[in-house]
Amino acid sequence: MNAPLRRVGVVVLALFAMLFVNLNYQQWYKADEYRNHPRNSRVQVEEYSRARGTISIANGEAVAQSRETTDTFKYLRVYPFKTKYAHVVGYKPVYGTAAYVERLNNEFLAGNAPEQFTDRLAAMFTGNESPGGIVGLTLSKAAQDAAFEELKNNDLNTKKGAVIALDPKTGALLAEVSLPSFDPNQLSTHDSKASSEAYNALLADPDKPLANRATSEILAPGSTMKVILAAAALESGMKPDTVIDAGQYYSPPQSGSYQMKNASPSTCPNPTITLQQALTVSCNTAFGKLGAETLGADKIKEMAKKFGFEEAPEFVDDDKNVMNTVASQTGTMTGSDGKADPAAVALSSIGQKDVRMTPLQGALVAAAVANGGKQMRPYVVDTLQNSGLSVIDKTQPSTLRRVVSESIAGDLQTMMISVVDSGTGKPAKISGLRVGGKTGTAENGENTDDHGWFIGFAMKGNEPLIAVAVLLEGSGKGGSHEAARIAGQVMKAYADERGTR
Repeated sequence: MNAPLRRVGVVVLALFAMLFVNLNYQQWYKADEYRNHPRNSRVQVEEYSRARGTISIANGEAVAQSRETTDTFKYLRVYPFKTKYAHVVGYKPVYGTAAYVERLNNEFLAGNAPEQFTDRLAAMFTGNESPGGIVGLTLSKAAQDAAFEELKNNDLNTKKGAVIALDPKTGALLAEVSLPSFDPNQLSTHDSKASSEAYNALLADPDKPLANRATSEILAPGSTMKVILAAAALESGMKPDTVIDAGQYYSPPQSGSYQMKNASPSTCPNPTITLQQALTVSCNTAFGKLGAETLGADKIKEMAKKFGFEEAPEFVDDDKNVMNTVASQTGTMTGSDGKADPAAVALSSIGQKDVRMTPLQGALVAAAVANGGKQMRPYVVDTLQNSGLSVIDKTQPSTLRRVVSESIAGDLQTMMISVVDSGTGKPAKISGLRVGGKTGTAENGENTDDHGWFIGFAMKGNEPLIAVAVLLEGSGKGGSHEAARIAGQVMKAYADERGTR
């Protein structure tokens, strides 16, 4: 064989080798990706040839289910309550990626999870396709209904906000609402053009209805931050009756002409006040000076971290953070020289400056106080059942962290109950229950309305029932008052459902 032919032969062999390698790469390494690609219509037709499993709430009511159709895709995913559960249950589009619980438990709902091998094996022999698994959520119908209706019809006509409620003893999610919401049925339709148009419209909406304000919106928490300051003060040796400085104005050291003031001249005009009364009336000057001159930035940050700041509070079995939680932050409290800036520390102490918190984090703070200082990991999936209704898995509550001692938690409970009994949180009061909480009004920049906050808990005797956080975004004057009222209605509804009042 002459040299040119030999070179051609080598090239041909090399090309065949490359083709062989690429073929094997596509067949073996890329097979799963192609098979599960949301644009693979053959896979979609196969997936929709059997009913996707039901998602239900604590009372067994279905909030997502599959309905038989006569088109190419045999089953249509439907959401009977439309906007009410959208930011928890999510949506499952024919083409595209699922969201929230629909994505978190996608394999199980589709019937492809390892735990469902027996069901798939039986289907091979019988020829009968079994439906996907059933996902039972921890959500309380009464709490969710109250959260949705009260937030949607709030007295201030605020259009943006969130409510989230937890069981302090277990971490179970009892309610979660974010407004504005969206109708997942628009995204699960088999009309791909209509689904795409609806999704793009939601993405383009400046009010961000797809965003979950309960878990992923971080805003200045205002005076709800004072619960963390109070915890740091108690841990440093103070008591609820410890007398601290107050007054109409406070000028942090080295801050020039800046003066911190209270919500009104009558809030805490006297030069001193007890720690408990300072929390009860929400005295800015007392907590500003307490943070800047007694505790300091390091102790404040340390206590905030103990409550969970700086770390996204992931739900149980959600290693990929499908539920889309984000970390709350204490921000910077230093000046240009890198040293603690007293004015920055004072402002941070009342939940301003760079402090940012999600409603979920606020609920976790209140829950830890109600639960004797122990913070439980949040979870939303209670049980997984196969098509024969056998329970395959049940979530067991797990401790996330010990925040403060039982003694300090007890003092915080007393102080927060004082806020509701005789202070700024009165609208949250519920007959027959011990209710504690903290209001917050957070400045939102110039020429914009303040945010209204409330975080709190309800107890029957010494037994914690529910912890809740309410955010009314840009609600303006009276926002924290209305947030407290909404929280009270949610907690009351849950207590009545439980029969514990």
